Amino acid sequence: MSAVSNKPAYDESKIKTLSSLEHIRLRTGMYIGRLGDGSSPDDGIYILLKEVIDNSVDEFIMGAGAQIAITIADKKVKVRDYGRGIPLGKVVECVSVINTGAKYDDDVFQFSVGLNGVGTKAVNALSREFRVVSYRDGKLFEARFARGILVDTREGGTREKNGTLVEFIPDEEIFGDYSFIFEFIEKRLWNYAFLNPGLTLTLNGTEFRSEKGLFDLLSSELGGSALYDIGWYRGDRIEFSFTHTKEYGEEHFSFVNGQHTSDGGTHLSAFREGFLKAINEFFQASYRGEDVREGLAAAIAIRIKNPIFESQTKNKLGNGDIRPWILQEVKKGVDEILRRNPQAAKTLQEKILTNEKLRTELNLVRKEAKEAAKRIELKIPNLRDCKAHLGEGPAGERSTIFITEGISAAGSMVSTRDVHTQAIFSLRGKPENMYDRPRSAIYKNEELYNLMMALGIENAVENLRFARIVIATDADYDGFHIRNLLLTFFLTFFEELVVQGRIFLLETPLFRARTKKDTIYCYSIRERDEALKKLGQSAEITRFKGLGEISPAEFGQFIGKDIRLVKVDIQTLSSVPQLLNFYMGKNSPDRRQFIMDNLITEL
Repeated sequence: MSAVSNKPAYDESKIKTLSSLEHIRLRTGMYIGRLGDGSSPDDGIYILLKEVIDNSVDEFIMGAGAQIAITIADKKVKVRDYGRGIPLGKVVECVSVINTGAKYDDDVFQFSVGLNGVGTKAVNALSREFRVVSYRDGKLFEARFARGILVDTREGGTREKNGTLVEFIPDEEIFGDYSFIFEFIEKRLWNYAFLNPGLTLTLNGTEFRSEKGLFDLLSSELGGSALYDIGWYRGDRIEFSFTHTKEYGEEHFSFVNGQHTSDGGTHLSAFREGFLKAINEFFQASYRGEDVREGLAAAIAIRIKNPIFESQTKNKLGNGDIRPWILQEVKKGVDEILRRNPQAAKTLQEKILTNEKLRTELNLVRKEAKEAAKRIELKIPNLRDCKAHLGEGPAGERSTIFITEGISAAGSMVSTRDVHTQAIFSLRGKPENMYDRPRSAIYKNEELYNLMMALGIENAVENLRFARIVIATDADYDGFHIRNLLLTFFLTFFEELVVQGRIFLLETPLFRARTKKDTIYCYSIRERDEALKKLGQSAEITRFKGLGEISPAEFGQFIGKDIRLVKVDIQTLSSVPQLLNFYMGKNSPDRRQFIMDNLITEL
């Protein structure tokens, strides 16, 4: 019998047409990005909440409803707004039929933030229970669903104020054993408040409200680190705020129609260009962009019709026709701010001149370092590069560089990695503590200099060569110390990478439990104990002390499709200097006392 005859038949019976409900549940990532268990702010359960709140915010933007009440108890989420309410005859269609909604009508929703007729349907399809009630002019219509399938409807009279109530429980069949972390939700609600002055949101009774919009956002993020009074401008379609700090690099918070565009886009590029032109015109100078923007912290939000995003998750704006008007309005706004505040203008100019001086000094050190590197080796030592890099198509979006602790740890990875998308950079021992060091110190440290060059971020973080930077150290005290030293390096000099969600920690198993038939890898003591219950107390337990102890045959699965990564996330920039000073600064007695007070000893 030929090999061809063993292949499954390919005929009309193999062609399937999925309903929109089936497609959402089968291809969840297309609609909400990722699943997760709630341990990351980008996990699916938070996207479901966001989609519901977005619809309520759209009502506020259109002048209907200045309050949104959110309640989360256990796994049930309730969102009640006081907008116009969904038209009673279309409630079922609006929450269950794809491509149904008012977001397509510019007269009804001019600057929509929601998913244009998809968001609430995805929430419905991905919820174990979903309930929606619309209140309009003394009447109500209620619909209940189970995993997207209509269960019951009810209509009648009501004394409730106009608006919409949505209740849902994310489906455990889709999201597994998840839980909500309120810190992530509070951060998102503050963004809603900052972007919509006058809107009041509550979460289980706690209020989130802002009167000065992006001024409040920047003030909250920076704490007391601003060098001069925050400049704030609000126009019909654009709002922005800015100041400078003593930190390295630039820090931006950009939004389009209320959507946080973490990767920026054309609106942010136009703002940066307009800011530079405004500064040079105001001071009648020709300062370089890098000197003007070094240490700049800014927030920008625009509202436009028909935004074009580069992906479903809306992280980057692509509209090219918005540049001219943003450029002009930013120039106008910055000029007005500086003329109103001469002291801020003076401090800003002093910052630019300081940046010029530091850049000149840095260039001298940079030249010496490059000449020394050329004498040693043309290639970057200890780098095993990959073939695809960030900006080079879909494969580049998956590119990852692992920063490993020593050659032995890198050895297991090198032989099992995907050479197309995974690169390895191996450290030689502990890197230098870069807390409170000038940027020129990088060029005097061969290893950190090589790491910076491997990442491609010497001149700007926009030149980053990898989509993900993964710190892969041993799960022991030395490994944790190296992890902290690397995080200090990034937070000190390349904070933008952390804010953009580019830095991750690799989780590798602490234990291996196995019998002759089964093997289970355990990432915690709890998982080890559960494995022993499953395999029996006679199972062999191996404790991995370092990555180098894990054989290449085993390691492949830990950096493959089942890779476990923890994203390094900071809630506010204002907390970074204080944290770095405490953990990495010259306050050894305070740290020692903290360790003694919080030491946990296993008996």
